[in-house]
Amino acid sequence: MPTLNDIRSTFLSYFDRHDHRVVESSPLVPRNDPTLMFTNSGMVQFKNLFTGVERRDYVRATSSQKCVRAGGKHNDLDNVGYTARHHTFFEMMGNFSFGDYFKEDAIRFAWELLTRDFGIDKSKFLVTVYHTDVEAAAIWKKVAGLGDDRIIRIATDDNFWSMGATGPCGPCSEIFYDHGPEIWGGPPGSPEEDGDRFIEIWNLVFMQNERFEDGTQRDLDMQSIDTGMGLERIGALLQGKHDNYDTDVMRALIEASAHATSTDADGPGNVHHRVIADHLRSTSFLMADGVMPSNEGRGYVLRRIMRRAMRHAHLLGAKDPVMYRLVPSLVTQMGQAFPELGRAQNMIEEMLRLEETRFKQTLDRGLGLLDEALLDLGEGADLPGATAFKLYDTFGFPLDLTQDALREKGRGVDIAGFDAAMAEQKAKARAAWAGTGEAADQGVWYDIAEASGVTDFLGYDTESAEAQIAALVQDGATVKSVGAGETVQIVLNQTPFYAESGGQVGDRGTLRCEDGEARITDTRKVAGVFIHFAEVTRGTLTKGAAVQMEVDHGRRSAIRGNHSATHLLHEALRETLGDHVAQRGSLNDDGRLRFDFSHTQGLSEDELARVAADVNAFIRQNAPVETRIMTPDEARALGAQALFGEKYGDEVRVVSMGAQDGSGKGADKSTYSIELCGGTHVAQTGDIGLFVLLSDTASSAGVRRIEALTGAAALEHLTDHSKTLTEIAGALKVRPADAQARVRALMDERRTLANEVAQLRRELAMSGGAGQGGEAEIEEIGGTKFIAQVVSGISAKDLPGLIDQHKERIGSGAVLLIADTGGKAAVCAGVTDDKTGALSAVDIVRTAVVHLGGKGGGGRADLAQGGGADASGAGAAIDAVRTLLKG
Repeated sequence: MPTLNDIRSTFLSYFDRHDHRVVESSPLVPRNDPTLMFTNSGMVQFKNLFTGVERRDYVRATSSQKCVRAGGKHNDLDNVGYTARHHTFFEMMGNFSFGDYFKEDAIRFAWELLTRDFGIDKSKFLVTVYHTDVEAAAIWKKVAGLGDDRIIRIATDDNFWSMGATGPCGPCSEIFYDHGPEIWGGPPGSPEEDGDRFIEIWNLVFMQNERFEDGTQRDLDMQSIDTGMGLERIGALLQGKHDNYDTDVMRALIEASAHATSTDADGPGNVHHRVIADHLRSTSFLMADGVMPSNEGRGYVLRRIMRRAMRHAHLLGAKDPVMYRLVPSLVTQMGQAFPELGRAQNMIEEMLRLEETRFKQTLDRGLGLLDEALLDLGEGADLPGATAFKLYDTFGFPLDLTQDALREKGRGVDIAGFDAAMAEQKAKARAAWAGTGEAADQGVWYDIAEASGVTDFLGYDTESAEAQIAALVQDGATVKSVGAGETVQIVLNQTPFYAESGGQVGDRGTLRCEDGEARITDTRKVAGVFIHFAEVTRGTLTKGAAVQMEVDHGRRSAIRGNHSATHLLHEALRETLGDHVAQRGSLNDDGRLRFDFSHTQGLSEDELARVAADVNAFIRQNAPVETRIMTPDEARALGAQALFGEKYGDEVRVVSMGAQDGSGKGADKSTYSIELCGGTHVAQTGDIGLFVLLSDTASSAGVRRIEALTGAAALEHLTDHSKTLTEIAGALKVRPADAQARVRALMDERRTLANEVAQLRRELAMSGGAGQGGEAEIEEIGGTKFIAQVVSGISAKDLPGLIDQHKERIGSGAVLLIADTGGKAAVCAGVTDDKTGALSAVDIVRTAVVHLGGKGGGGRADLAQGGGADASGAGAAIDAVRTLLKG
């Protein structure tokens, strides 16, 4: 029986033999389509090839693309675990032609692979074609020998694919497998098509038309092929199963879940194990591609998937976190095909453990509130939408989790009410939101790239260069010229200006030509086009003009120093804290560096000191910073650190710095830091100058943030600190080296004096001296001895001690003290143990504070405290307590 790994390999090898470039799966976060939350099909990474705005050195490709569908239009989350073929994560195998072969070869490849290489019985197949696609039907007859009874013509959009309302489109041909008459269901297009007898295993898209706004179409100049076959579906078929969850990979994960929860994999909790197995894959792959759980965007969807799996583990009776314990099984099953899983394994395990630990508290509370809400509903009534929204908004309980919990009780949720509550909240947020506009106008940059080519970056070797203006853009449209006082986005054929990327900010500087001049305020990049944001300061800039470019040298130097120090910092953190440390974001500008990394707790003073010392040691080493170009595989083999989720091309830039003696990285273990990086760096580590670590704070769940300074900024910071220390030492009349000891001595002396003053005040209060109104008299009210006294110069924290002394003095009874603290009142009452059965200090305090502008108060029956805003009511407060004692 072939494994899923075998099937994937057979698929890719087949198309490799037929001159297709085997392309690695792209990340789950799309890099070329801002409209998608996650990559959800194999064609996403090739979208710009199909539209013609990008060209590569191949016209045929094949891939096994990891996909996630858990939100928006493609949302399978609610069905996962309850059906045979729904997943949040799946692999889509496909072959693609970009203006090369078309229908006949696509159909021939599919038929040959299925019937010869996979060895599937030809008689088990039927296909669909779009009802007007007579060409595809004829090819199926010719290539596969299928009769009309096995070629079904579909007149709906189910068999017509389009990229959008306008643009590339074309008919489809879907391949179905017949599982036999013993399974209910009919062929596609029949009333019983939703049954499980006929299962679609492959979809061939013939991208042959372009559709316009008026609905008309024309033939594309470049007709292409896009196919998709789910690995899990074909895997179930080839392994003799009818359920994707019975395939080898899914079965292994289900059994791992059963083992971790000490339950039966095929028992009553089977659905729970299926959900856990599926969600383990999607959450792990998303984190490996750089998505971290959060409360917005992709991170929110990831957290929803996590929490759904964790709830099912809870239903299996798991008392402790389970998900993180299953990651090794996933890496064993899929790590060879997707090595990013292994590289991120430690981080994935730690994040799952943290999230599940936190969520267990939320889950218990949310389910309790849900049960309470159901008590007030009629039999079978849906949960009000407002209640579901409160669970979501206040307690972090997602709607789908609420629906999932109610499904088992035969109830639903008032979705309209939930949506109304959600819309009300969003309306408030929407009023303050402003989009970047980048996605909307991105097409213009692809047009420029197609017309003029991408920008050639010269900035690794120079900070000044000559160039030619390739395009001028204002308000999302190209213009021929701009004048003084206008803002414009400038595209050049080449540039020394670095475009914002990888945490390094874009360059600033100047642009000059014969007729004008501009100040460059920022540089960014889209589709290989460097966009120079500029303000025209003199004359006119015209498309095609020759210009002189000059980067702000001082600013670039400071940025370079910060960026190179970030690499040393990253490695120092790994050396100090462990290999789980991985970059989660960075900022390198001319003023500072900021580095976010995966770690679950704050660094100790010793750890921070060690990190800073290590960075400065390698700065002083003044070792050369070396840059090499190599393939991603070569870079990883060398030990280079890469940012999880970052997309790298066929060649990568590897930056190495710092010399080691056999304990570092590289083949000879002689290098301290090796990272994949496209940024600009210093020539020698000594050029960084100095490193000062400012702070270590929490950035988000499981992520820490370090901020630091380098070079002149670090020196200025230390100079300011030195000046401040000198001034403090002068005021203390000691040497700067002795200032700390002197301050500590003064603080100790201050505490001693403060304690002495407090003690004297207590003694004065007990004796009635120094304005305390004389020694407090002992009254007897209703058979209870009572002392009431108003004191001044006494803090609230000193009152309980005075109460104890007065209780010793009277032996049996009650005491009330009211301290005047600058017009406000602090109240404390005490009752001796023999009286607490009949009298409570809490009642005394609450009676008194009413007359002091306060309310409440609390404590024990023998000692209680409270306060008020107006000490002038002390007499009335004491009289009220006397009345209380009289009964």
